[in-house]
Amino acid sequence: MENYVGKRLDGRYEIQDVIGVGGMAVVYKAYDNIDDRIVAVKILKEEYLANEEFRRRFKNESKAIAVMSHRNIVKVFDVSFGDRLQYIVMEYIEGITLKEYIDKKGSLEWREALFFAIQILKALQHAHDKGIVHRDVKPQNIMLLENGTIKVADFGIARFSHSETRTMTEKAIGSVHYISPEQAKGELTDEKADIYSVGIVLYEMLTGKLPFDGDSAVSVALMQVNKQPELPRTIKREIPVGFEQIIMKSMQKSTRDRYQSAAEILYDLEELKRNPSVKFDYQTDFSDDSNRFATKVDTPVVKKTQVKTVPPATDIHKKLENNNAKTIGAVQDVGPTRKINTKTVGVIAGIAVAVIIFIIILFANMLKNGTISFGGKKVEVDNFVGMNYIEEIKDNEEYNEKFNFEVVYEPFTDGKEGCVFKQDPEAGSMVVKGFALKLYVATSGEGQVIPDFKGQNYNEACNSLEAMGFVVNAVPMPDSDNEIGSVVKTEPEAGSSALAGSTVTVYYAAEDSGKLFKMPDFSGKTLDEAKEMLTKYGLTLTKTEVVDTNVEKDRVVMQSPSKNSPVQKGDGVILTISSGKVVLEKSINIPSKIGVADIEVMVDNAVVSKTTVDTDKNSKYTLSVTSESAAASIKVFVNGKLYYEATGNFTKEPVNVTGEKYHSVAFYINVVGLDRSAAETALKKAGYYNISVIEVPSSERAGTVIGQSPSHSSAPNLDKTATIVLSVAAAETTQPTQPPTVPNSDIV
Repeated sequence: MENYVGKRLDGRYEIQDVIGVGGMAVVYKAYDNIDDRIVAVKILKEEYLANEEFRRRFKNESKAIAVMSHRNIVKVFDVSFGDRLQYIVMEYIEGITLKEYIDKKGSLEWREALFFAIQILKALQHAHDKGIVHRDVKPQNIMLLENGTIKVADFGIARFSHSETRTMTEKAIGSVHYISPEQAKGELTDEKADIYSVGIVLYEMLTGKLPFDGDSAVSVALMQVNKQPELPRTIKREIPVGFEQIIMKSMQKSTRDRYQSAAEILYDLEELKRNPSVKFDYQTDFSDDSNRFATKVDTPVVKKTQVKTVPPATDIHKKLENNNAKTIGAVQDVGPTRKINTKTVGVIAGIAVAVIIFIIILFANMLKNGTISFGGKKVEVDNFVGMNYIEEIKDNEEYNEKFNFEVVYEPFTDGKEGCVFKQDPEAGSMVVKGFALKLYVATSGEGQVIPDFKGQNYNEACNSLEAMGFVVNAVPMPDSDNEIGSVVKTEPEAGSSALAGSTVTVYYAAEDSGKLFKMPDFSGKTLDEAKEMLTKYGLTLTKTEVVDTNVEKDRVVMQSPSKNSPVQKGDGVILTISSGKVVLEKSINIPSKIGVADIEVMVDNAVVSKTTVDTDKNSKYTLSVTSESAAASIKVFVNGKLYYEATGNFTKEPVNVTGEKYHSVAFYINVVGLDRSAAETALKKAGYYNISVIEVPSSERAGTVIGQSPSHSSAPNLDKTATIVLSVAAAETTQPTQPPTVPNSDIV
């Protein structure tokens, strides 16, 4: 394994020290001399460069982190995937791993564990929202800062949830003490694998022990599949009952019995935070012959008598703290019961239910037909036949004020695709305002048939529908007859046809409709309108950001959490609003093969942006500027030299750009690694003609340039009249005609 300490990567990252060694990579502390900051550089070990699987996993990590932006996830700044060197540049964290912290303290007090758990789950929920499954959640991959902030790291074996997610058991992925049963068995994995691992992390934080340990990785993996863990409260009695229930529900062997999302665990943790004595209505039978744990209790709650317990002598000092603690004792004697004819009761109950159902159906029909309205205003039904539902009806406020639409997509050869071909009731009917009006919309040919997802996990159903091209809404609904998180129904219903791009609503079973609800859509709303909506839904505006866009000023253009995400009252929301300024986004050519170049953009002689571009990988630069001028001067400098200029009229959209001009500027280029003839040609093309060549014995292929003097990194703006000395690899027996210069490369 090569040690890079003391070397410089790509003329930018000065490696200072080794800070961690993992299975496939080494992490170094480094100084970024361009952005003037300390960073962490993760370099793939040399022995894995030729291994396609490890290269893929290393690239997966960079892709995974790059699409995420969350305060509890380690940031990525730069990546490089060369043939001889692959690395990721990340945020440098001053802290220790959660594993080190647990080992140091033995076990954590439950409130401290709760504080850490909430941060971990928020990070994972963000990752899952981006379609990324971590698959290696463990305390060793969680960093703890001095201020208590958690940072989730090491997405090295992360996968995008829509990609192949099968884990092969003969290639043990993830740490065996924390992997889910489906990972251990080589089955398909999704977000619920991370949920299981979080359960083990919580278990270890609170008890100081791993739930499963053995002499070999195989034995531990078998325990993950077949064995039930010891209950946390048998190890540490002061753990709240509710916390134990959360842990054990997370660690269910069957994915159907686990929490279905990080958001669901967060909700229960927040409930525990508000009320430490809370007990969730889940069974706690966790014997080895029981494969199910956290199913909702359907039987009535039986009153328990309180039994006083005497604490051990060593715990007498805790008695005052636990005066209010309740212990489950024997079932209270409710006295003798009378014998009841259950058959008679059943008959009476059946008749009563039938009468109630008849009344409900009659009442619903009366409402539908407008026979009764409770004083509600009646309106006349418009004629929607022939109208395009998406373009003319769906977002039309006039119609939405009068009706609630139920849309059914069906094949209809005589109707135009996307248009209403039938409605119920017909035009001219009088109905109560807010009546559910059914519209039948024509599809082309057979359309897209909506599968029957009833009973399946709603996340999986949503992913499948999105893959089919539908816009999906997920709505929780109280339901005691179906498993929590399972699909109850879809609208349009299963088996019906719908157009790609149309909306499908997935209703899934929830314990309480007041717990979670879908995040409203604020896009296009004014900031004042959005604030009113936040108040209405009980949400909190935690931050407002402004971006330059062509959208009308103060209109919402982005939001976090995204629309339809599961949220609850009190959650914070970040809104991004438009500045209203006209933006010019234009791709311009930039010089190639000049290494990492400094790009500076000026508008009306004021610097508006500075950045760096690796010109060995990119030959284009996206110019993004804004102004209010009718004749704004735009200039782009590359390594301090004026390279591009133009004039932009920002008073109208799109911006009118005139007078574009590229300046002929010579840039010193890096030719190390090229053949001699190709290197000389490239240098002359860049304007450098004073070239001297020496041959140096080297194991590199004969004729390859192994160094140049001055080096490109030391003189990026070298004068065109300077003499350039190229060191070219010769055969081992060849003697140099003059003393060789020190070979130079991107790594010095």
